[in-house]
Amino acid sequence: MKKFMSLELSELGVGTYLGEPDEKTSQGYREVIRQALNSGINVIDTAIVYRHMKSERDIGQVVEEVGRERLFLSTKGGYLPYDIESGADPREYLQENFLRSRLIDPMKEMTAQGHCLSVGFMQWCLEKSLQNLKTHYVDVYFLHNPEEQLSSFSREVFLERIRKCFEYLEGEVRRGRVRYYGLATWNGFRVPPNHRQYLNLQELVGIAQQVAGEGHHFRFIQLPYNLGMTEAFTLKNQEVAGERLSTLEACQRLGLYTYISASILQGRVVGRVPQELKLKLGAQEDVLASLQFVLSTPGVGTALVGMSKLPHLQENLRILQMPRLGTAEFLSLFK
Repeated sequence: MKKFMSLELSELGVGTYLGEPDEKTSQGYREVIRQALNSGINVIDTAIVYRHMKSERDIGQVVEEVGRERLFLSTKGGYLPYDIESGADPREYLQENFLRSRLIDPMKEMTAQGHCLSVGFMQWCLEKSLQNLKTHYVDVYFLHNPEEQLSSFSREVFLERIRKCFEYLEGEVRRGRVRYYGLATWNGFRVPPNHRQYLNLQELVGIAQQVAGEGHHFRFIQLPYNLGMTEAFTLKNQEVAGERLSTLEACQRLGLYTYISASILQGRVVGRVPQELKLKLGAQEDVLASLQFVLSTPGVGTALVGMSKLPHLQENLRILQMPRLGTAEFLSLFK
């Protein structure tokens, strides 16, 4: 378990992004989550758009069975979702819920990819997620790929939207519907500062401090990191108190916990990890070597792995029995 503030979070977390929105996949996710909880994993991550709300509802069914307190649960909002169980045509669903209702102004608030950070939309998403998850609160609510806004709007507009979202989410903390909030990203924290989608951690923490003081609840980020995407550790793209740092280093300085997505590149590491590297990592299987690399990295909190099949869970659980590399041993991998 990783200790963060007053929390204890498992090194491995169950991701629920992959798979078709069918009952077979749903049954697999429910079985995996049940077994994961019985095996010491408590971090479960999802999003309202995953499998058109099916992933949230699968988690909700398990919540009803085992009790809410056993899960440290995160979900995300930012992209216009579709409810596959509504039976509506997807375009009609979007028109009815977001456009004709004027919940969203598509010209001023939405990107071409259907991304929106308006407070009204975020409130709609959170309320729907709570219904799907069959809970009255989430442990972490992530803004989903917020850097998507920077492809369509100015940085000034973007930062003002972040501020309004943080104000809204601090209000939800006071209401008891959210414990912490954060940013779940793909590009934002692994690109250089001159990139249009770059996110500055110190700036974002500063906004949270302006909104809620030192006791703010912006405490989590999520970003991809794996053997093929090492920028979170190797790219010194952040600056804290005048010092150039990687994103993982900056999180440690700023009091943020990291969720790692794409820990095994959605299984694409299989057959690609060199034997010499596996020997150094102390793991002969490609997936375990990949997880060992991620979990041995200084600053990593929880590694999320998409798992909808019990054999995959059983294989991945073996990493919890392996000792991590020491810092010097880990750094030697880059020489």
